[in-house]
Amino acid sequence: MSDRSTDPVFQLHEGGKLAVQCTVPLSTREDLSLAYTPGVARVCEAIAADESLLPRYTWTGRTVAVVTDGSAVLGLGNIGPRGAMPVMEGKAVLFKQFGNVDAVPICLATQDPDEIVSVVTALAPSFGGINLEDISAPRCFEIERRLDEALTIPVFHDDQHGTAIVVLAALRNAALLLDRKLGELRIVVSGAGAAGIAVTKMLIAAGVNAGEVVLVDSRGALHAGRSDLHASKAELAAITNTGGVTGGIVESLRGADVLIGVSGGTIGAEALAGMAPGGAIFALANPTPEVHPDIARNHAAIVATGRSDFPNQINNVLAFPGVFRGALDARATRITEQMKLAAATAIAEVVAADLRPDSFVPSALDERVAPAVAAAVAEAWHREAVG
Repeated sequence: MSDRSTDPVFQLHEGGKLAVQCTVPLSTREDLSLAYTPGVARVCEAIAADESLLPRYTWTGRTVAVVTDGSAVLGLGNIGPRGAMPVMEGKAVLFKQFGNVDAVPICLATQDPDEIVSVVTALAPSFGGINLEDISAPRCFEIERRLDEALTIPVFHDDQHGTAIVVLAALRNAALLLDRKLGELRIVVSGAGAAGIAVTKMLIAAGVNAGEVVLVDSRGALHAGRSDLHASKAELAAITNTGGVTGGIVESLRGADVLIGVSGGTIGAEALAGMAPGGAIFALANPTPEVHPDIARNHAAIVATGRSDFPNQINNVLAFPGVFRGALDARATRITEQMKLAAATAIAEVVAADLRPDSFVPSALDERVAPAVAAAVAEAWHREAVG
């Protein structure tokens, strides 16, 4: 174990990564009378009479809650709410840096779905949106669904939808480089948890042929004949893998054009050798990709990972700041499928004019991304609301 007193990671985290900053002057008695009593009472009464004023006259118009129960943190697993706090703080600073969205980390000391829904519902009036984070599957599906039904502010489980948005953006550009159409690709998704299921659904919504998608979980390929599937997996097993592929990752990858890894573990060269030539490998597990890029390049023309130290990083930070910025700006009450698809298109188009095999995904530091996503998301909401 490194010496924490000299370790730059621990030095950076000393005291946490967040602070509260005042946005109004508080230098004089007049300042105090406007910001607090007696002036604040007038604003309170106005909001009580017309709650639509809340986002205009409070921070809720620019603030989201980053909520976790610590059950599925990064690649660390169920480390609990206190262990999850550094990640939630990190998420909050990314919201601020890239989307100018204020975010508050909320780590809950419960992993019971009923309690999580109850607590978040009770806290919701303090925020303009809820970003669910690092909640394990399949509980995350129920929690998000129930909160989405209960609240009139956007609810977004980033591990599902942020991942799916960026994967779709990357696949759009990879397909252009490969001179292929999305509907022509045979795709294997390794991992059928929250991310894998959301990725699959979004790819199908974008035009991928559902029958040509094979999801693989720890027990093998999902297919209609399996009787051991949770409802979320069974739903996809009924429409994907119409060829009836059985077995594990080796069997599933035979003839595949694209591998999307969102599972962890290792996928060996034997399995990769069965892929169709000239395809794509997205090995997104962190910190260790399912396939090291040096190995992946022996089996695919296009390679991406989830890491920043390799080309083509597929990272959720390309999505969630802009998604929430756009949703808050539009005063959206939810985040729809069309908003997610619009976000993916916006990300892809940032670099569409200069695509290369080693650069078909925008950098996480590209300042063009969040504004483009925000504009696309807001436009999509307004288009749906009007329609």
